[in-house]
Amino acid sequence: MFKSIFAKYVTTFMALLLTIFLLLIFIVNSVVSNYSLRAEQGHVRGVAISCAENLSELYAYSPEVGLETFIDADVAAGTAGHIDRLLNAIMTNFEDMTVYVTDTRGGFIFCTGKAAATAPARGTSILDDTYLAAFGTGIPTATPETDRERSILPGGAEVARVADETETEVDTLGAFMEYDLLPDSPRSLAYATPVRDADGTPVGHVVVTSTAESWSNLISDTLQSVAVAGLWILLAALIALYFITEHTIAPLREIRSAARRLAMGEFDVRVNVHGRDEVAELAMAFNRMATDLESLDRMRNSFVANVSHDLRTPMTTIAGFIDGILDGVIPASERDHYLRVVSDEVRRLSRLVTALLDVSRLQAGDRKFDMQPFDICELGRQILISFEQKIDERHLDVEFLCEEERMFVLADRDAIHQILYNICDNAIKFSTPGGKLQMRFCALLPTGGRARTVAVTVYNEGPGIPPEDIPYVFERFYKSDKSRSLDKTGVGLGMFIAKTIIDAHKETISVESEYGKNCAFTFTLARTEPPATKGRAGYVQGGNP
Repeated sequence: MFKSIFAKYVTTFMALLLTIFLLLIFIVNSVVSNYSLRAEQGHVRGVAISCAENLSELYAYSPEVGLETFIDADVAAGTAGHIDRLLNAIMTNFEDMTVYVTDTRGGFIFCTGKAAATAPARGTSILDDTYLAAFGTGIPTATPETDRERSILPGGAEVARVADETETEVDTLGAFMEYDLLPDSPRSLAYATPVRDADGTPVGHVVVTSTAESWSNLISDTLQSVAVAGLWILLAALIALYFITEHTIAPLREIRSAARRLAMGEFDVRVNVHGRDEVAELAMAFNRMATDLESLDRMRNSFVANVSHDLRTPMTTIAGFIDGILDGVIPASERDHYLRVVSDEVRRLSRLVTALLDVSRLQAGDRKFDMQPFDICELGRQILISFEQKIDERHLDVEFLCEEERMFVLADRDAIHQILYNICDNAIKFSTPGGKLQMRFCALLPTGGRARTVAVTVYNEGPGIPPEDIPYVFERFYKSDKSRSLDKTGVGLGMFIAKTIIDAHKETISVESEYGKNCAFTFTLARTEPPATKGRAGYVQGGNP
């Protein structure tokens, strides 16, 4: 169980964390990439404009010659190092940049910086006609055969441009172009801006390219940091998950072990309850179940003992008397007396078997109830009359209270007769000689959505029921008189049968007892109107199971 649940938790948790990390990496990569791109574009643009302005200032001293001638003269005079140092000074903090200087037609003149060693040949076209046309320094040269323009870039790379879908972002100072300047730098940036003379006329161009190494490094470092942080978070989460899972599963493991012991018949096993969460509720439910099973097992053992006694005693009596009659030990003058004893014992066995069959039928749902209206007061009178002899023997003070002369209920008459007969039989059996026996019928007003009902109460003065036994009165095999000093015929099924029947009628049955003084059983039935054809209810003989 532990490995299974832990594996499920880990799998789910890992999948969730992986999804979160992938989403986080995607967001971070997108944000950092956009930020880095904007920052790198700003750097490249700034360097290009600064180089163009400084070169324009130097060129302003020699306006009579072209930019190419000016640079060639500067190289011939040995001053090229001055231009080179000037441009490199501008790129001091940007080691991944290269500055290209071209003429007005985009032909290469001079370069310095990172890719200076791979500079193209003099005159190689660096800028395409789209850019030149945008600044008025060139004319597009698209041919009728194709709408694509081509330009040769440093390092021998060749990039195609679409005339009607230009990729050039032009502003008032220059234009951005994304070129594959170097084979190992596919994300290079390029910004071109004109070099102007004192009159503002373009005399050439400065193209600053960047291999975007800082951009790539920033993204790589950021993703690496996120990955490392994610691994630490994952490790901490797994450790926390282990302890949380262990805290949750340890009580479940204890419950599992207790359940196995319970299944082996150790009904006294209990589990410790920790906390107030769902697992604690499960532990409490298990303990309640174990308590109920232990109680049921005690009642079952008591039932087996009682049934064994109730079966053995009459069978022994029957066998002994019959053998005595057959052997002639019992004289003929006394045979009728002993045959009546045998008859009583047979009826006793019959009641026991009937009770067991009733329980079996009720639990299996085979017993069907015929719901018909009948007078419950009349039924109560008939049952009291049937106990007249027993009442007289115990000299009981009987009270019969009925709010109305006739009170009709909708129920199965035979089943209700069985319930009321059993309750009255127990009340008489456990009454104090000379005590009170009361049967009461009262109507209850509709409450909580319930229809009109009739409450039937049987009250007697006697030893009552111990408080600790009241919750088990309606359980199977329960007997309050465990010593069997008063109840020698019951087997503890009467009240269970009564509650099962009342539950089938969707009504309630309860007991109240003041131990040592009195006891009262009450059950309810749905009230109804008198039947259209009125007839006197017949008497149905009942028996005590």
